[in-house]
Amino acid sequence: MNAVPTETESRKLLGRLRAAMAEDSTGQARLDKIVELIASSMVTEVCSIYLFRDEETLELCATEGLNAEAVHQTRMRLSEGLVGRVARRGKVVNTADAPSTRGFRYMPETGEEVYSAFCGVPIQRLGTPMGVLVVQSKDAREYSEDEIYALEVVAMVLAEMTELGELTSNDDFVMARHQQPAMFRGIVGQEGVAMGPVYLHEPRVVVTNPFSDDPEQELKRMEDALDTLRISVDQMLKGASSKDELEVVETFRMFANSRGWRKRMEADIASGLSAEAAVEKEQSTARARMSQVPDAYLRDRLHDLDDLSNRLLRILTGQGERAEMPKNAILVARNIGPAELLDYGRALKGIVLEEGSVGSHAAVIARAWAIPLIINADNITTEALTGDMVMIDGDQGIVHLRPDESVKTAFSDKVAMQTAAQERYASIRDEPATAQCDSTVALHMNAGLMADLPSLPSSGAEGVGLFRTELQFLVRNQMPRRAELVALYQRVVDAAQGKPVVFRTLDIGSDKVLPYMKPNDEPNPALGWRAIRVGLDKPGVLRMQLQALVRAHKGRPLHVMFPFVAQFDEYRAAQAELDKALERERILGHALPSEIHVGAMLETPSLAFAPRKFYEEVEFLSIGGNDLKQFFFAADRENERVRRRYDTLNVSFLSFIEQIVARCVTTDTRLSFCGEDAGRPLEAVCLAAMGLRSLSMRPASIGPVKHMLRRVNLDEVKAVIDTARAEGHQSVRPAVTEFLRSRK
Repeated sequence: MNAVPTETESRKLLGRLRAAMAEDSTGQARLDKIVELIASSMVTEVCSIYLFRDEETLELCATEGLNAEAVHQTRMRLSEGLVGRVARRGKVVNTADAPSTRGFRYMPETGEEVYSAFCGVPIQRLGTPMGVLVVQSKDAREYSEDEIYALEVVAMVLAEMTELGELTSNDDFVMARHQQPAMFRGIVGQEGVAMGPVYLHEPRVVVTNPFSDDPEQELKRMEDALDTLRISVDQMLKGASSKDELEVVETFRMFANSRGWRKRMEADIASGLSAEAAVEKEQSTARARMSQVPDAYLRDRLHDLDDLSNRLLRILTGQGERAEMPKNAILVARNIGPAELLDYGRALKGIVLEEGSVGSHAAVIARAWAIPLIINADNITTEALTGDMVMIDGDQGIVHLRPDESVKTAFSDKVAMQTAAQERYASIRDEPATAQCDSTVALHMNAGLMADLPSLPSSGAEGVGLFRTELQFLVRNQMPRRAELVALYQRVVDAAQGKPVVFRTLDIGSDKVLPYMKPNDEPNPALGWRAIRVGLDKPGVLRMQLQALVRAHKGRPLHVMFPFVAQFDEYRAAQAELDKALERERILGHALPSEIHVGAMLETPSLAFAPRKFYEEVEFLSIGGNDLKQFFFAADRENERVRRRYDTLNVSFLSFIEQIVARCVTTDTRLSFCGEDAGRPLEAVCLAAMGLRSLSMRPASIGPVKHMLRRVNLDEVKAVIDTARAEGHQSVRPAVTEFLRSRK
């Protein structure tokens, strides 16, 4: 019967491993020494280490007991064998009869006999799989809990060594993490390309020494750090300003005082780990569990424990301070709030997030700043380090981390081509967007921050077709005062230098929830309590904003637009609130705007069929293309499975746009189109061909759209669209693309 190692013996094993790591030897020699030490310490015939060669392939990198010639020759997919099963599931496989266990694969090239006992332990860091540590024995027995625990401790140390580059081999296979090129596919939150150094929003905590000589000293360090953590959580509790915030902090407090969490870390320290390594071992276990838990509530609780572990690691290591942000930085984060993002300023060249959505606060700000944003780039915060070179292709939704020379060359060529194009667009900046048929389309820019306004003259925009007012509410922890809004709106109008600015009233709800308002648990927020519905149900907020807009425009024209109007009565109710604000200001003796222009966003199909009286009363309409398209096709724009299935140039959608244009012509109602599609040259040309004579887009899109419009005859484009419709095509995109190509 094999010997069972005690905690003291586990500590001795870690001590021997540390001595082996201190030797001046190659990575392969270190790996060979590790498997030899483990096999002898555990008195088992075989010990092997398998590491990932790529995301789907494991390679035998060291072994004691199998054929040495099989090292770096034996490979297996994640779907193969018990080793693949351990790596795939991130869980221990411990069996006394391996050949009869489901998934077993015999590998004759290793020269192995048929070993009965098998125990495989995942090598993983913070939930990211890195390989598998295996022991095998001829005896038909299961390995004991103490033996498995010892292997888990060693596997954690192996993960740290790999992270730090301690296992770099001469043939560069077992490379240190954070040195290899990596590519990530995500979702486009904002188009564009950028390259620069990574800047991590949450600095990685690097455990430089996973071993401990003095468990008592490490236990004392752990106790002191936990005390500091508890104090900080108690302070957070005192500062909680809402019930929801209180619940989050209470959860933190529960974990910080968890005896089970503390006992597990104390046992890890007793086995020979440092305090930092003990925290990270438990954190890795929690991260691995996250991917296995289907219940959203339990996943959130594991995220809480993950965040708390990061706080404890920063206390232990003193690595809480962020490094200075490099020039032309690309921000990389798991997720980020609007206030935190705005703190970075416009110095950022791009943003990459592991989470988020195309309608998130980060996406709104990225569009305002005209910088590329990629969301849902899985595991990039685990792979990236501050200072790593990264390239964002926001047109394709691809991120290249530490790219090789061939990728750099191709990417640099793409950037150079876009730069040359921008120079061409600058030459027509002050020219009108007049097509060859003599139809002129007014091009306006979207904005939401004071920092956007300097782009107004340089972009060639004729004004601001949409100023999003919600950002000033989203970035605060409490409702802004009226005087603050007045001052902001005055600065915006001043910066526009006489060009019109259309202010959209507060558009919150759905994905935009104010930090100081209790979020509503709605099954479908996009169709729920949002925008003008919130304003009319909470008229105090709407009135305050309207009063601020009126005061900010004294003696100057005011353009105000109400969002997400679905029926005539909502517009009338909002108009009545504006009338009250004007009357109040008149009674107070305040100067009023010189002109008042009131409009609405057409974002729901219902408003297209509103009574004629509505079209006669409203002065202007702006089609909110992003929302209108998702409701027209019943396809949630946050859902990747469906949002790309439906094209703006679908004949049904273009016909619907044409109907709206016709209604506005009969009532002489000004109409514009605002949204991502307005800033895409092909789509812009088709929208103009359907009769739209005003488009609003991000500043960087005005040049390309103007360049395209000036090169085409809209009557000819309309004829191509009509032919495609008559022939029963689903989309006019292929036909219009071919037409434009033939005119080059």
